[in-house]
Amino acid sequence: MSFLRRLPADVRKSLPTERGERVLTFAGADGGYVVATNLALFLSDGTRVPYETIDKATWDEAGLRLITTAGERRRERVPEPRLLPETVRERVNSTIVVNKHVMLPGRGGVRLVARRRPGGEVLGWTLVFDDGLDPDDPGLRALAEQALEGVRRSMGV
Repeated sequence: MSFLRRLPADVRKSLPTERGERVLTFAGADGGYVVATNLALFLSDGTRVPYETIDKATWDEAGLRLITTAGERRRERVPEPRLLPETVRERVNSTIVVNKHVMLPGRGGVRLVARRRPGGEVLGWTLVFDDGLDPDDPGLRALAEQALEGVRRSMGV
């Protein structure tokens, strides 16, 4: 059974893991392996992407498309993803404490997201503005901050 294959020892040893971090699943990718641990996703080039920094991970026939909370976009060709899609979805979702979309007066909306490190405390909030809205607009930002304060108070986060 192909899903029982083990990650090659040299690949496992080369991963810059943290104390207590363990491999959950992996798949072959162009140029190496994509590895999901309990704390992060390792891309084929060795880049470690903590789950709390993944804004969006989508899969298609070619592989993984990843967008980080900092806006970085990555693409990994993963011909046979095995259990990676389910594992990444579960691990990313486990970092989300609050995910609430709030409409702003007459302008669209903002998604307010509180995240935590797996098993840790809330790291902070991310404001994700709807397409077409300028996150650098001071008036819009003030409205979003007001909405954030209301959500924080109502949810106690």
